[in-house]
Amino acid sequence: MTGKRYLDYSSFIKSTFGERVQKISIDIGFSCPNRDGSKGFGGCTYCNNNSFNPDYCVSTKSITEQLEEGIRRFSEKYKTQYYFAYFQAYTNTYSDLEALKTMYEEALRVPKVIGLVIGTRPDCISEEIIEYLSELSKNYYISLEFGVESTLNSTLKKVNRCHTFEDTKAAYKLCKNKGFHLGAHLILGLPGETKDELLHHAIEISKLPIDTLKLHHLQIVKQSVMASQFKKHPEHFNLFTSEAYIEFIAEFIGLLRPDIIIERFISEAPLDLLIAPNWNGLKNFEVVAKIDQELSKRNTWQGKYFKYDA
Repeated sequence: MTGKRYLDYSSFIKSTFGERVQKISIDIGFSCPNRDGSKGFGGCTYCNNNSFNPDYCVSTKSITEQLEEGIRRFSEKYKTQYYFAYFQAYTNTYSDLEALKTMYEEALRVPKVIGLVIGTRPDCISEEIIEYLSELSKNYYISLEFGVESTLNSTLKKVNRCHTFEDTKAAYKLCKNKGFHLGAHLILGLPGETKDELLHHAIEISKLPIDTLKLHHLQIVKQSVMASQFKKHPEHFNLFTSEAYIEFIAEFIGLLRPDIIIERFISEAPLDLLIAPNWNGLKNFEVVAKIDQELSKRNTWQGKYFKYDA
C-alpha cells in the first residue's frame, strides 16, 4: 500500500522493477503531420518543444550520445540501476518502419536501458509498427503514449491538432492487448472548454484501454502560436490558478477509472519560456502534496464516482 488515494506512477515502477527507473529524453529530429504540410502547418498552437526538452536532448547528437549523457547526469544524483529511452519530442512513430527499427534498437543497445517510452499522435500509427512493438515488448518494457489532449473535436480543431477524437479511439483499438503499455496525455484548460466538459474528459478517457495517464494544466509558452493568441485576446483563455487546479483535480480523479496509473498532474515549463499562468514557482512535488491534502479533506479517491456502465 502506498497511502495514496490514487495509483501513482513511481509506486507502479518500483513494484514492477523493484527500484527506481529513470526516463532519458531523446530528440531524433522528427516532425509532425500538422507541421510539415501533410495535414497542416504551424503545429499545435500550444507547442514549443523547448519547454520540455532537457539541454542534452538535441537532434544533432546521436541517440547513443543523448542517452549516455543523460545517464551520466542522472547517475550523479541517483544510484539508478535502469533507464527508459524516452522518444519525446514531436511525433516519434512518424517515419517508415525500417528507420524506426534502427533508432529504437540503437537505444536498446545502450547499457542499462531496459525499455522505450514513445510519444506520438493517434493518426501516426500503423499495424506494422504495432506488430513490431508487440514483438519488442516480449523482451523489453515498451510504452506507447498518444497525445489525446482533448476529447472534444471542436477543441482539437481549434488548437490545430489535425486529427479527431475518433482517430484517437481507433488508434487505441488497434493497439489494445498487444503486450505493450498504452499511455495518454491530456491538457486541462484548453481555450473554450467549460468545467463540465473538462470533467467529462475523465469519463471519456476512462473508456480507452490505457494503462497510464499524464495530466497537466495549460501553460502559455513563448514561441508558440498560442502565445500570440493570448497576447491579442487574453479574454479567450481561462487559465487555472494553482488553487483552482488542485480543487479541480480532486474532482477529476473521482471520475477516473480506478485502475489507471496517474503518471503526472502538471508539467513545469521553464520560467524563461513561461508566459502564464504564474504559480509563483510552485514545484511539481508541492502540487502533488496539495492534491493529496485536498483528496483527504474531501474524503475522495480515484474512481469514487466512476461508473463502469458510463
